[in-house]
Amino acid sequence: MTIKLSTSQSAAWKLAERQMRNWELSRQQKPPSAADAQQPEVQTFVAISRQVGAGGHEIAERVGELLGWPVFDRQILDLMAGEDEMRRRLYQALDERDVNWLEEMVRMMGPEGPTRMDYFHRLVEVVLALARKSHGIFLGRAADLILPSALGLRVRIIAPLAWRLERFAQSNQISENEAKSRITELESERAALIRRHFHVSPDDSERYDLVLNRERWTVDGLAQLIVAAARVKGVIPSR
Repeated sequence: MTIKLSTSQSAAWKLAERQMRNWELSRQQKPPSAADAQQPEVQTFVAISRQVGAGGHEIAERVGELLGWPVFDRQILDLMAGEDEMRRRLYQALDERDVNWLEEMVRMMGPEGPTRMDYFHRLVEVVLALARKSHGIFLGRAADLILPSALGLRVRIIAPLAWRLERFAQSNQISENEAKSRITELESERAALIRRHFHVSPDDSERYDLVLNRERWTVDGLAQLIVAAARVKGVIPSR
């Protein structure tokens, strides 16, 4: 079954959804009131975004080792889904590509399935909950757009396409032509997902505190740079 919306209904849906997003982010990011004083504030963090094939995971892991902070990546999706395996699988699929949420929800899970705002609400809720509990390294998941920018270091890892193609092809045991097709597809899907939910471009350099070229540095060198920048910005608590 497929639900089709009229032009006016679609416009109203998009407007309401955007207002809900803005309200959700504002509500989650605002400092706790006196009534909520028992809740911990958001801890400082490092949020790492990366181009496909640029090697963000190993960099995040190394930064985590240097700081003694946990790294949050795929487990965010597991926490969002709780014990619901079907929900976890759907979130994983939706996290990786931009699909028509409303039609997918009705077709796969019926009217009781997760909605577009359900995903967004849970993503914000889990990222904020993790950041309130401890300092951390967040890889992807739009954490840099969810968490207060003043409390973290926002990093973008890039690399020339040729470098990423070779690396991606080797790690996935595919040809460079196939690697190029898959990288293009994944980057397009990631960008669409970010634009749909946050109305920004992942390649906007002004969004980040630090943009680093993976081709020119080792993993450890990049991690050291990130830690140094985090220290200068005051993200790392003084001992």
